[in-house]
Amino acid sequence: MAAMAAGDEHAASEVLRGLARHLNCLNEDNKATRKRALELIKKETVEKGHSSIVLQELFSALLKPLLKCLSDPMERCRETAIAMITEFIRVVPKPEESLPYLMPCLAQRLGEKELLEPAEELRLSAVEMLTLTVEVCGKHLAPYLTDVINILQRTIVDPFPDARRESCKCATNFAKCVPEHFHMQAESLVKPLMQTISHQHARVRVSAIEATGAVIQHGTGKNVDDVLSHLAQRLFDDSPQVRRAVATVVGDWLLHMRDRYSYFHKLIPLMLSGIDDEIPEIRLLSADLWRQVGAQWEKENEDDLKDKMDFLLAPPPFYPPGVERPGLGCRELVVRNLGRLVPAISHDITDWLVPTRVRTSQLLSVLLLHAEDHSTQHLQPLLATLYTACMDAERDVVLNCLAAAKLLGTFVPPVVFLKLLLDRVTSPYSSSHPWAPLMVLAAVLGGCSPTLLQPHLEKIADTLSQPDVCQQYQEVVYLDQLLTCVDVLLRRCESDHGSVSLQLLQVLVTVQSFSTEPRLSEKAVESVQLLGQVQGLDSAVELYRRHMAQLLEWLSGSVNTWSSYSPQRLQLHVIVMQSGPVIGEFVTPLMPLLFSCLQPDRDPEMRMSIFTMLAKLFHDESEKFLSVVLLPNLVWRAGRIAAAVRTAALSCLLALLHGGAATPGQLLCLEEKLSPPVLSALEEDSQMARLLACRSLTVILRLIGTGLHPEALNKIYPALLKRLDDSSNEVRGVALQALGLWLSSLTGGYDPELCAAHLQLVFQQLLLHLDDPDVSVQDDVLEVLKKGSSVHPALLRREAEAVRDHQRSPLLCDQLLQHIGALTAETTSDVKSSLH
Repeated sequence: MAAMAAGDEHAASEVLRGLARHLNCLNEDNKATRKRALELIKKETVEKGHSSIVLQELFSALLKPLLKCLSDPMERCRETAIAMITEFIRVVPKPEESLPYLMPCLAQRLGEKELLEPAEELRLSAVEMLTLTVEVCGKHLAPYLTDVINILQRTIVDPFPDARRESCKCATNFAKCVPEHFHMQAESLVKPLMQTISHQHARVRVSAIEATGAVIQHGTGKNVDDVLSHLAQRLFDDSPQVRRAVATVVGDWLLHMRDRYSYFHKLIPLMLSGIDDEIPEIRLLSADLWRQVGAQWEKENEDDLKDKMDFLLAPPPFYPPGVERPGLGCRELVVRNLGRLVPAISHDITDWLVPTRVRTSQLLSVLLLHAEDHSTQHLQPLLATLYTACMDAERDVVLNCLAAAKLLGTFVPPVVFLKLLLDRVTSPYSSSHPWAPLMVLAAVLGGCSPTLLQPHLEKIADTLSQPDVCQQYQEVVYLDQLLTCVDVLLRRCESDHGSVSLQLLQVLVTVQSFSTEPRLSEKAVESVQLLGQVQGLDSAVELYRRHMAQLLEWLSGSVNTWSSYSPQRLQLHVIVMQSGPVIGEFVTPLMPLLFSCLQPDRDPEMRMSIFTMLAKLFHDESEKFLSVVLLPNLVWRAGRIAAAVRTAALSCLLALLHGGAATPGQLLCLEEKLSPPVLSALEEDSQMARLLACRSLTVILRLIGTGLHPEALNKIYPALLKRLDDSSNEVRGVALQALGLWLSSLTGGYDPELCAAHLQLVFQQLLLHLDDPDVSVQDDVLEVLKKGSSVHPALLRREAEAVRDHQRSPLLCDQLLQHIGALTAETTSDVKSSLH
């Protein structure tokens, strides 16, 4: 060995003698000479293939001249010198012997405020040399801590991106090599790293994140807060590699940082955010690291968790299907830090940056999935956060928060969340967004088990149907959320709606009455149908039949205060128009509503809207309304209430006929059903009913008299003749008018000779009233008889001549006879003219 060492020493001496001239040339002014000298030295040393011992000797001898060349004015010289030193460090057995000279020189070149090395490629090479030195010298660099830190402080923010990357790599290695010394000055690197962590090059950002991880890991732990916000911003980085680096660093801290327990509440959000990353690889990495963190914590706290490990292995009932339950350690970590995490979530979910709000809303769901029923303790601030988030303009934020609200419904007992939610629904804290509590309520209900929800259905339905809730706001978005709440109840508890059917129908009626969007109205109609279906009813009409009395009573309580702005007016419109023929079965409670609304002293706009509603009802469903609604209510029944109903129905019939809602064709089809109750009504005790019946018959004759069959016509006149003796002159006048129309209806299809007996009775009764004590009646009867004279002139002449001498004054009879004579003469003349 000694001989070998002596031989190596001799070989080194020989090489150095051969290099003496070249070393002298390094001091020449001519840069070409210096350059050639360096290249020759390189050729005879590191490129020659000497043994490591010889190279060690050569390095010791050449180090100072080479270090001097690092400040050579010629760039090529500096480059060659750096390359030679780097190669020596790589191959010599004891590179640490160079440190007393190398480190001060590098600190001077790279660690000063002003850059002494102008060439960026050479700065990169110098930093690479430092990185190599850290790798091969390791703990021997401890005495040079300050020099290395000073260098890295400058080169981490070097203008050249590759130099920054290499510096970050060097910082990472240096922190690991001398951890027992590094922590004393680690803080000095935090500021330059945070300047580099947002560099425009993704690879530089990755290196900065990795270096930050090592610096904090091997530092004092005091600078975690200084870097967390910067790392959090990198969670939104466009580069997946950057986000992956964040997940790796945070996971490493959670697993290995000495004081990690103090920072769990700050690091957990960063770790869990990666679980929702859009890149599968990052999601898997984050989930795996998080499982490791939970398992390690579980092992470290095994004694505290013993009971829970034995008894809480099974997931809670109604756990979200298809979701993997986090491990016990992971859940406990979140539960024990939730009190600190919730305020941070509440703060960040209102951040001005959209990506921050989106990522925070995603994180909220992950936290609640871990917290399970422990979220109950933080329910109030969580709900307040959700109310705020639901008002966000960014759709993803809203959707994520609704998913979180659904988890609250899964894990929190209904008796707890309903107390807070229903109070907020009845008194929204935001006048500009009163629908936010409804949106959260719908989502929470959507996550709750039907079994647990069922006992609270009545309370929920009562709240939703309160006027302050369902009638207070008319914005589309509010009504949409109100409708969503009802739909959730219908779909979550399909078979339990008997006790709340009325309240839910009231809400659905209100939504339809306020809605200005066809989409929302159609959705509400579908919900009405669904409400009937879940109760086993065949149709929405059956649902209205079940609740019509209660609905009308609901409206009647305030009818005296209605105006054109009252929501109840709109609700009545929906009920009347949607219930179809059912409304006819409830004329008794409906009519007082209509009478009250239609009094002449009530709001004109309201009255007009009610009339419009009735007209629309009659127009759209006139035939059905006549046959199914009105006619059954015209059938005689004993009692004063029944009589009042018939009067109201007659009034409605007259309005329908006058309004033209029923066409002549429809009336002809219904005549056989319509005439009997109307004729029967001519015998009513009520004068108003008799008058309405007479007027209705008048309109019917005017519309379809000429189209009636003779048998139908002959059934009408007897009842009208009786009314000529009515106690009311107004009824008598209308009856006479109707008789005049009856006579005008006797067209070609009516055979006067065949029906002479009927005509004789009509003429006799009219002639009797031609001698009425009331002069105005006499005049009216005369006009009617003149109209009827064309039907059967001969018969009327005979009857008039028979009673002329028995009347108190024959004057009117004479006028009638003269009219008949003139009519006959005119007819004869027309016949002769036609023959000629």
